[in-house]
Amino acid sequence: MKLLKQSSIALCVNAALFASATNFVHAAESADKEEVVGIEVIEVTARKRTENVKDVPISVSALTPKKLEVLGSSGMDVRALSGKVPSLLIESSFGRTFPRFYVRGLGNTDFDLLASQPVSLVYDDVVLENALTKGMPMFDIERVEVLRGPQGTLFGRNTTAGIVKVQSKKPTQDFDATVSGSYGSYGSTDFRLAVGGALSDTLSARISLLQQDRDDYIDNKAPGFEKKDELGGYSETAGRIQLLWEPSDEFNALFNYHFRDAEADSRIFRANIIKPGTNDLVDDFDRETVYQDAASRNDQTVDMKGGSLKLEYDFGDYTLTSVSGYESAEMFSVGDIDGGYGAAFLPDYMGPGFIPFPSETGAKMPDHEQLTQELRIASNELGKLDYQFGFFYFDEDLTINNLSFDTLGGGAQNGIAVQNMQTTAWAVFASVDYEVSDRVNVNGGLRYSDDEREWDGTLVQSPFGAPSFSEETSVDDSQVSGDLSVNYRYSDQTNFYGRIARGYRAPSIQGRNLLFSGNATTADSETVVSVETGFKSTTEDNMGRLDGSVFYYEVSDQQLTAVGGSGNLATLLNADKATGYGFELDGEYYVTADLVFTGSLSYNNTEIQQSDLGVAPCGASCTVKDPINDQGFALIDGNSLPQSPEWISNFAVRWSKEIGDGELYVYSDWSYRSEVNFFLYESVEFEGDALLEGGIRVGYEWFGDDAEYEVAAFGRNITDEEQLTGAIDFNNLTGYINEGRFFGIEFKANFF
Repeated sequence: MKLLKQSSIALCVNAALFASATNFVHAAESADKEEVVGIEVIEVTARKRTENVKDVPISVSALTPKKLEVLGSSGMDVRALSGKVPSLLIESSFGRTFPRFYVRGLGNTDFDLLASQPVSLVYDDVVLENALTKGMPMFDIERVEVLRGPQGTLFGRNTTAGIVKVQSKKPTQDFDATVSGSYGSYGSTDFRLAVGGALSDTLSARISLLQQDRDDYIDNKAPGFEKKDELGGYSETAGRIQLLWEPSDEFNALFNYHFRDAEADSRIFRANIIKPGTNDLVDDFDRETVYQDAASRNDQTVDMKGGSLKLEYDFGDYTLTSVSGYESAEMFSVGDIDGGYGAAFLPDYMGPGFIPFPSETGAKMPDHEQLTQELRIASNELGKLDYQFGFFYFDEDLTINNLSFDTLGGGAQNGIAVQNMQTTAWAVFASVDYEVSDRVNVNGGLRYSDDEREWDGTLVQSPFGAPSFSEETSVDDSQVSGDLSVNYRYSDQTNFYGRIARGYRAPSIQGRNLLFSGNATTADSETVVSVETGFKSTTEDNMGRLDGSVFYYEVSDQQLTAVGGSGNLATLLNADKATGYGFELDGEYYVTADLVFTGSLSYNNTEIQQSDLGVAPCGASCTVKDPINDQGFALIDGNSLPQSPEWISNFAVRWSKEIGDGELYVYSDWSYRSEVNFFLYESVEFEGDALLEGGIRVGYEWFGDDAEYEVAAFGRNITDEEQLTGAIDFNNLTGYINEGRFFGIEFKANFF
């Protein structure tokens, strides 16, 4: 891998990591701080002000730095969060980038770089719109919040399902330095460095760096293309620099610059790994072997840069906040989509199994820019009535190239379609919180959003010899979204809440079909109305916590993407209606000071409702379970949404014991998701079985002078569970699977 040769800042990263390799770190609280046993007070910013999570009338889960470190200890990307909180699933057909988020069953399986999602990612107060930018690594993080249900008042467009909100650690006047390093399976290394403190009485800084590497470990055994250890590796560098200027008690300014520089293999597809008539993997499946004639060209590079400036001025009764953000991204990705070698029209040369035709495609994003500006005013606890209102502006300009290659001709490019899209959106919003009594608070808000997308596309070169052509289209809409909630403090330990919310997803354009002589498709705006009620409670001795919610929602004109089929197209459409209902539980309990259990459980039932809605079924030989109409389309009325498991659960236990000057601990966590459909239609082969993955971590923590140290051994997917997590349906029974078993060791130290 060559990432650290690309820039002077990357060389600085290398030097810093090397210099600190013997002082591995772990961020922790001061040794002098009195130990407190019991449930922590979790503060969140779900309503753009810091609050106790118990007082927020929203179904929200917060992941702390400790848990994030455990989940990411194998070098896993953002997909490590999947299934770790109720109703959250994350998957990708691109590998370590372009994650697709699903909350309460709502998401988007579209694999094109223009695709929009109903789950928004907000990273350090900046909305990351394009799915590529949502793959930004999570390192040196203060917390991650998952807000379930429509968030159309304060966060606006494309939040019909919810939000994943990421907050990195900010600079402070207090010095601390954190270094960590791990080594594990497949020659994987993960080094992290963070240093923060005062530069002057009014200026603080924090620098955070990440370097992750893995060796190739998957052998290619395609005849004529044999090579050992050809696929599976990656190298990734990311960093963040923050400056916090506090010239007075009333004003502060936070500057944030961040970057990501990654090179990896794109998603590894495997031809005919599914037994026909079942959804089982073939008997001779081997995770560390592929049979591809284009494996040598499997590649993915990502270059992201961005910055933000957050200004806050406290006028006493209210605070004025401005958040300005800029993001840019470039990427290139190509892969062997048929997952095999040869083709049916070559005498005696194809495999594994039947390969109708070779398919090697790619995507390139040469230009991308996103500008955002938010300005809001919030009152500072004036009494019974508090409020906030503001303005938001969004502008994104991107170009993408859809590519195809002649595999049998040595990988020469034989097709390119160029798409350009400009998205402009603005909104005004207001939210009011009124204290009816000592026990009852009512909160309500409205947002007016205006969206416009202009798109043009050109088929420059067709892989089938079709003539070049150009077309253009645009979509626009304006909508009102909002919410109304009531929070009732039943006792000091228990709150009940109810909430009704309306969310809005902006109209979309899909132009990938140009490459295959198709036309662009569009989808109208979708809206969702959600009703939920729930409770948040702690035990009187503060040793336990249990939160719960029950919800129902209806989506009107839901945007769906019919992907694959015999034409391998990605077609946007609107379903008349989709519904969902379920419940969520999230809890934690200290049996003793040394033994704590955490767990979560969610149930989601989703259903598409339109009697005449049909989509193209698989082009491969699969067993479709839906009725087929006269046009050969599968009728999907009554089907669940794709990648929408009914059950998601997570369970963890931590036991510790004081030994010498430190503490020995054992931690284990297990996550489960039930069966999922990969596509809008239902078939026997393209259904993912239930997936259960477990992790283990055994470590020892001890204190030194103004420092804390930790050494640990860990494992992820320790039972080596192998299950399909996605598939390709246009060519053969091609699929891709979950991450394999991983073991490693880690050293940390934190200086303060």
